Amino acid sequence: MRSCTNLELQDLEIFDPISLDEMKDVSLMKRTDTKFLVTRSSISDILINVKTDYKILQIGSNRLMTYNSVYFDTPESQFYHMHHNGISNRTKVRIRKYVESDLSFLEVKQKDSKNNTIKKRIKVEKISSKIDANSSKFIADITGEHLSLKKSIENQFSRFTLINKQLKERVTFDLNLSYNNVPFNDDLVIIELKQEKLNRLSPLFTTLKTRSINPYSISKYCIGMASTNSNLKQNLFKSKFLKIDKLTAK
Repeated sequence: MRSCTNLELQDLEIFDPISLDEMKDVSLMKRTDTKFLVTRSSISDILINVKTDYKILQIGSNRLMTYNSVYFDTPESQFYHMHHNGISNRTKVRIRKYVESDLSFLEVKQKDSKNNTIKKRIKVEKISSKIDANSSKFIADITGEHLSLKKSIENQFSRFTLINKQLKERVTFDLNLSYNNVPFNDDLVIIELKQEKLNRLSPLFTTLKTRSINPYSISKYCIGMASTNSNLKQNLFKSKFLKIDKLTAK
């Protein structure tokens, strides 16, 4: 996986740090997510313009974190198709390892008809390509279904997280995205603004707006599935790939 350049790492040093314990109040397990696509070269300017409004998550000496995830879906790729077909109430299931904190969780993310994201999780011993009995029960309790799930894809990425000093919100910047250990697009950065409810007066939101960077709906899971499985239905995602190609070709 490609790492940040020295310039990007220096950019992260302009923020005051915040620890995991200090940011518990903004865990936002129920929230509104707003995503944006930018390039690596645009990060510096964005960060400089919000440096007084946010702190950055730091674990040990690390500000850029590594995330490894194994996603699960039904044999018919039900979760993928629900998203592709625009179904409001949909689900994702994954085991994610937060490398720097050495923690792994089984996570169930659900999107409701009001565009809220609800995430529930339980700690697991390690990242795995199989779901054990305890995890299966947890998934069934949340979804109300006893689903037959199998590993669908792995992804890896780097992330840094900003925490607003005044508002209950955090912002993640995901880069170095890869699927099944194959780099996806080195220049792509996905920003995700996580709030209790949509607030367009957020410093990050307004900074992006002044640069004509508008919200854009995208799923790392679905893009990965579509780009690595040519047999999957993906007509509605073709515009996503065109958007990414046009953005990063500049």
